[in-house]
Amino acid sequence: MAAADWSLPAAGAYEIDQAASTVRFAARAMFGLFPVRGTFAIGHGRITVADPAEESSVQVVVETGSFESGNRQRDDHVKSADYLDVTRHPEISFRSHVLERSASEAALHGELTVCGVTQPVVVAIGRVSHEGNRVTATGTTTIDRYAFGITKGKGMTGRHLKIALDVVAHC
Repeated sequence: MAAADWSLPAAGAYEIDQAASTVRFAARAMFGLFPVRGTFAIGHGRITVADPAEESSVQVVVETGSFESGNRQRDDHVKSADYLDVTRHPEISFRSHVLERSASEAALHGELTVCGVTQPVVVAIGRVSHEGNRVTATGTTTIDRYAFGITKGKGMTGRHLKIALDVVAHC
């Protein structure tokens, strides 16, 4: 990422616009032969831009029941106790601790909680832009579902999920 791909908005709190933001995932199924793609909905979240920028933070909650891959039978199974157990764990949460940046890249270091298990995660920031009170940002990370205790379907269900975020927020 070139430094020109992102610029920081004014310091302050920006509420994530759930309708305009997207959490996409990509994984492999059937022993890695078939791609599976889909989305989750953001329940709520906040981006806090600080001065200095390295003290900025992000908090976001994703609704597990919003898992959608375009295959109802698979979606229902992923929402079951075999995987996300949406009845017991209706939310996935991310809270950043530090923004690390250089002239050419930026990353949010934080914690992701899935099914009651919290693990460290790094989100690579792809682009940040702002206009008026609106901020848009992209980010990516890869999640190992086994690290969160989601181990059903070994071989049949991909272990790693690539996550892509497109976030819009307003102050």
